[in-house]
Amino acid sequence: MAVKSRRTLLLASGALLAVAAVVVPVVAGAASADPASANQPRIVGGDKASLSDHPYAVYLTDGGGNQFCGAVIVSSTAVATAAHCAKAVAKQEMHVVAGREDKRTDEGDVLSVSKIWISKGYSDPTQGDDVAVLTVRGQLDYRPAKLPDSGDAAAYSAGTQATVLGWGRVADGGARSDYLRSAQVPVVSDSDCRSDYSMYDQKTMVCAGYEKGGVDACQGDSGGPLVVGDTLIGIVSFGDGCGKAGKPGVYTRVSAYVDDIQAQAKSRIF
Repeated sequence: MAVKSRRTLLLASGALLAVAAVVVPVVAGAASADPASANQPRIVGGDKASLSDHPYAVYLTDGGGNQFCGAVIVSSTAVATAAHCAKAVAKQEMHVVAGREDKRTDEGDVLSVSKIWISKGYSDPTQGDDVAVLTVRGQLDYRPAKLPDSGDAAAYSAGTQATVLGWGRVADGGARSDYLRSAQVPVVSDSDCRSDYSMYDQKTMVCAGYEKGGVDACQGDSGGPLVVGDTLIGIVSFGDGCGKAGKPGVYTRVSAYVDDIQAQAKSRIF
């Protein structure tokens, strides 16, 4: 099974900058000029989405302005993303792009990153703890996503309809999306996900997708949000291909990290 993170590999000055994960996350892909984007997933089987409905959806770019992952606003000064995205590009080269629905425009805000927190248990996506919080320089004047209660089980019940958002590939190995896309996917039971992925850890992961496939996150979508309403229940982490039958997307279970995210997302005091 070729399990890959859903982040795009970026090449800069001939050096490999990014993703060495074994799983494919489902976030929007990087800019079409990026030759390594083929390894990054995008929303498969979804539709064009609006930031007026999901103002907390943002994406990350490298020093060349290439989109390589997604993220989600959790406070006026911070975004949450996947740990494998936070480790993909040096802090001084990373930027958060907010309020830009179409990547071809210059709308919204581009903010540099002043601090990166990565879950101390992270090693690679398939081992869990695939979560990070980026503190930005400046203000994110957009409505943040809500965080679930740490003990919230209802949003993770099998069959719950959730929405995944990103600018990644629209097909496995396909081109990247220029604009934000979304797809509806049902939460998968822990027992079913464990049968699909032997490394599945129900304490730190959650799966979403259809048994028949066809709808999923893809390369470039890593780090992006999985929401129920406006509540963030998952962060795109990895998968086996994009939209394959019997291979749902695997997401970081946000409820397991609420305290850490809130601690890192607190507004700075000057």
